[in-house]
Amino acid sequence: MDIKASRYLIEHLDKPALLNAEREWLNFREGVDISHIYEEADKGCSAAFLRYAPGASVPKHQHMGYEHILILDGEQSDENGVYSAGMLLVHGKESTHQVYSEKGCLALAIWQHPVEFF
Repeated sequence: MDIKASRYLIEHLDKPALLNAEREWLNFREGVDISHIYEEADKGCSAAFLRYAPGASVPKHQHMGYEHILILDGEQSDENGVYSAGMLLVHGKESTHQVYSEKGCLALAIWQHPVEFF
């Protein structure tokens, strides 16, 4: 979806099973699926849902802008801790981390700019 749309409503954030069933999912990394909400071309902002299977991970990467991660279901971890449903993480510009999910999770991710993988 183009961010220039005037309005976009997403329901069932409080009901991950319904949210999962209603969305189109694409493979992002092994064990990690992505469902785009919007994405701007040319290094613009984007938002998507990320669905991690148990034991899945995303390799170390650097944020070129701010990243907001809202954990909707399950748990997600990085070098700094474990984050469970209802927690919001904000990663600053030029921060780096590797993400993994031992038990699996569903997260909403909003990126100011795309990330760069190492």
